[in-house]
Amino acid sequence: MPPGKPLRPQLQKKVDELFLRWLSDPDTQRALSDGLQRIRDAIPDPTTCDPVTPDPAIPHTPTPDLSAPDPATHGIAGALPLGAPARPRRTTGYRAVDALREEPPPPAPPPGPFLPAFYFPRGRPPPSSLEVDDIIAEVERVFALFPQERAGLGDMSMVAKACRCPLYWKSLLFNAAGGERTGSVSVHKFVAMWRKVLLTCHDDASKFLQLLSSPGSSSLVQEDFVPFLQDVVNSHPGLSFLKEASEFHSRYITTVIQRIFYTVNRSWSGRITCEELRRSNFLQAVSLLEAEPDINQLTDFFSYEHFYVIYCKFWELDTDHDLMIDRRDLARHADGAISSRMIDRIFSGAWGWGLGCDVITGITNDVTGGPAPRSRKLQKGGKISYADFVWFLLSEEDKTTPTSTEYWFRCMDLDGDGALSMFELEFFYEEQARRLQARAVEPLPFSDLACQVLDLVQPQNPGRITLSDLKRCKLAGAFFDAFFNVDKYLEREQPEQDSSSDPELSDWDKYAAEEYDFLVAEETACDAWDDGLDPELNMLGVPLGSVDLYSFADNALEPL
Repeated sequence: MPPGKPLRPQLQKKVDELFLRWLSDPDTQRALSDGLQRIRDAIPDPTTCDPVTPDPAIPHTPTPDLSAPDPATHGIAGALPLGAPARPRRTTGYRAVDALREEPPPPAPPPGPFLPAFYFPRGRPPPSSLEVDDIIAEVERVFALFPQERAGLGDMSMVAKACRCPLYWKSLLFNAAGGERTGSVSVHKFVAMWRKVLLTCHDDASKFLQLLSSPGSSSLVQEDFVPFLQDVVNSHPGLSFLKEASEFHSRYITTVIQRIFYTVNRSWSGRITCEELRRSNFLQAVSLLEAEPDINQLTDFFSYEHFYVIYCKFWELDTDHDLMIDRRDLARHADGAISSRMIDRIFSGAWGWGLGCDVITGITNDVTGGPAPRSRKLQKGGKISYADFVWFLLSEEDKTTPTSTEYWFRCMDLDGDGALSMFELEFFYEEQARRLQARAVEPLPFSDLACQVLDLVQPQNPGRITLSDLKRCKLAGAFFDAFFNVDKYLEREQPEQDSSSDPELSDWDKYAAEEYDFLVAEETACDAWDDGLDPELNMLGVPLGSVDLYSFADNALEPL
């Protein structure tokens, strides 16, 4: 970067953060104090310095008189134009040294007050290491109960409690100590690993990231969560029925991973940082896995009923069952409620960055494993994967979350300038108006709708709606539905008061509960119909009116 050019605001903020982190480090403060002390001790007092006398043994060379003109060069100097600058004279000799020696040194600045550390990226350290020694001693006592002081994955429940960690951290602890490679962990190797974690990580977020991330990484990618969630599937009592259906383990794990990144990864980078873990409720949800035997009560991430709804919705659209859907497939969602122009924007990849590898298909959006450009989000053949569909459905059925607002804003921002202009709004409303007319509903003129929208959002800059404007108005769902979802737009125009719904539930929780009850009722009715049929009429011997998902499972995919 050229000198003098100001840094961008984001880069300047990061530079200031790194400088404060370096300045608050105790080692840095000690080094600065020592350096200032050495500078003060090395500065001599000008009143006590002895004058320097020339050595008589060294021959003295007289200083030439620079004011006398040189006849050899005088003619050349006189031939120069009057406007040309004259060559500066050199001021070397004893007079320059004496003048430099006579200048008094600048006064040393007074020592400033001690600045205590205030930034702790890995949590605030404890006042003493006695607690660490107590935890290590308890871990050693637990390992003494195992044969040869070696613990397998089944023994890690006791070890996790001795480490004062939530129960379902057991697979993290086991794999971090090398148990995944050897099948068991020795007490010496585990203690060395856990002591290092305790001395460098001082809160749950930093410990979780240190245990789950790859060596040398400071963030979590989607693949890092697979062993942890596989252990949840294998050992949680609320998922015991899944043990016999191992082909669906990867489907459930993929769904949970996408929900984790949808909620936690607020930077849309495809990498969850320690700070994002602290700001989310994910670690609290992991702790609740131990106390709650019903997995469906953990609706934020782990609910099986929510997974069942999402996967069934995808299965209905994926007619060829290749775990990929195209534009025509997605256009059938909710009986064609979403406009074709918005579907085109979804398949263009405008809604987000590359989020790593799809757990089901194994497709990586970028060969480097990092964030891919939005234009590369579209898979080959113009299709999107099940993981992409999870993001779509979560955003479509609950437009009150920050992630859903960002999702749809990016889709509507055609030119990517960070603001929605009247041109972009009219582009999407043209098709919405035609769809309303097809349903015998007289649409509002765009000028009238634009006035209503501006009154609803109240943007800071008239005529340009930004993402912050939509988040501030708290009515982003009504705004988006007015431009690309005709069914929800009509529902909002004619609201029905539902007194039976719980106001504390989110829109997504309400949708998932209603859809799950509908799917269960439909399956029950189909079973009753099949049982009452004449055997001669049911020649195929398969359930009628519904599809058994287990019979169509892709056996070629190996379970995780």
